[in-house]
Amino acid sequence: MMTVVSLVSALTRDELEARLYEAEETLRAIREGEIDAVVIKGGATEQVFTLEGDGESYRTFMEVMDVGAAAFDGEGQLLYANQALCKLLDRPASSLAGQELLVLLDSVNQTIFRRLLTQALDGRQSAEIHVHVGKADRSFLLTGAPIEFGIGRGVAITFTDISEREQAAVAKESERLARSILASANEAVIVCDRMGKVTHINGAAERICAESPIGKGFDEAIELTFAEASELMSGTDIVAMAASGTPVQGLEAAVKTSSTDVTDVMISAAPLIVSGDRTQGCVVTLINLSQRKAAERRQALLMGELDHRVKNTLAMVLAISARTASHERTIEDFQKAFSGRIQALAATHTLLSNASWENLQIKDVLGVELAPYTTLSGGRIAMDGLDIPVDSKTAVSLGLVFHELTTNAVKYGALSTRAGKLAVRRIGLVEGDALLIEWEERDGPLVTPPTSSGFGQTLISRSLGSGPSGGTKLEFRPTGVVCQIMIPKYGHFHS
Repeated sequence: MMTVVSLVSALTRDELEARLYEAEETLRAIREGEIDAVVIKGGATEQVFTLEGDGESYRTFMEVMDVGAAAFDGEGQLLYANQALCKLLDRPASSLAGQELLVLLDSVNQTIFRRLLTQALDGRQSAEIHVHVGKADRSFLLTGAPIEFGIGRGVAITFTDISEREQAAVAKESERLARSILASANEAVIVCDRMGKVTHINGAAERICAESPIGKGFDEAIELTFAEASELMSGTDIVAMAASGTPVQGLEAAVKTSSTDVTDVMISAAPLIVSGDRTQGCVVTLINLSQRKAAERRQALLMGELDHRVKNTLAMVLAISARTASHERTIEDFQKAFSGRIQALAATHTLLSNASWENLQIKDVLGVELAPYTTLSGGRIAMDGLDIPVDSKTAVSLGLVFHELTTNAVKYGALSTRAGKLAVRRIGLVEGDALLIEWEERDGPLVTPPTSSGFGQTLISRSLGSGPSGGTKLEFRPTGVVCQIMIPKYGHFHS
């Protein structure tokens, strides 16, 4: 079709309105693709402006394009949109005319689109926009280039749908991020699909799973046993519950990591929701409880040991009370003797507590009893070779023996005068496994053997047992008391 527009120098008002209407109809026809050329007459000359190229109209060229395409004039008005673009945007061409295409965009994407229209007038430009189409968000790569119309300049823009490419890139990045998280987790993590097959595991899980667990069922990949419900529950049941949308938390189980080794774990499982609300499988985490279980067993052992020691200590206190009462004449004497022995017992227990009931040495036990007199002795007390560890039972017995010997030395022996001297030293091993320690007092008052045996002597003789492998030998020599202390079965607890 050919439209002719005549230009004259003088027109009436009605003629001007008619020509204006004719011009507007011509522009409308150009936009809607109803014409392919415009002929403008001026005087005796005639000029033809065509919208054709290489024998085909630009509109026809756009229609054969596989990608969405549109032409805009210099003001950003849509002149034409091909069917491919209408399909991409799920809109008829009539709803995209003029500025209507911009209505589909939010403010951010409108700004991007307007900038592209302006910049593409001067040269080829590209940009990405995001459009909400139907119920989905679509991404488009726009490429704009200037185009010359016979009546002016404009911009041709192609719309390439890159939604799937972007989704694939997002999925790839999500996969990379998920693998990084799996690799960074300290706990064992196992990912299963809806069928319970293992799809991903991290390094911690590899150490407890069967060889090549990927693709295997959960029970094939890892052998779990539940102490309290071994016949009622399995790993497959937990995975099935989680994959169906029901999380499982904090179940204790045992994992067989080799033919002989078993590791205590706490197992939890949660549904795996990748997108939307549909569960794609589950994520199982296994927390190693070996250290906690070992600590619990140690705590139970210590509680049992503490209970045993408390009972023994109470029995010892009762025995000391009864024996002290039977050997003392007055309440004051009983109180003084009994308090001293209980304080000696408490001091040894304090030492043991501070040393966590381990690695206590003979010099520590002796040092507590002699501490009040060491600073005043002026070097009269000597200890040699007593850096010897002993167990808790022996430490308590030695504490009582050293207390009685110290009390006697302060009252009657070498520590009762300024000239007296005391030496406690290691003699060596005797009779195979008994350790001999000697307490020797000298230069004190003249010693005479007691006419009767008190409870203090009984404690000394009985605290470490009696017989060839243990016990004490107490001598009241005129020059000073000498006590040989044999610690039985020393080789058993020496470290």
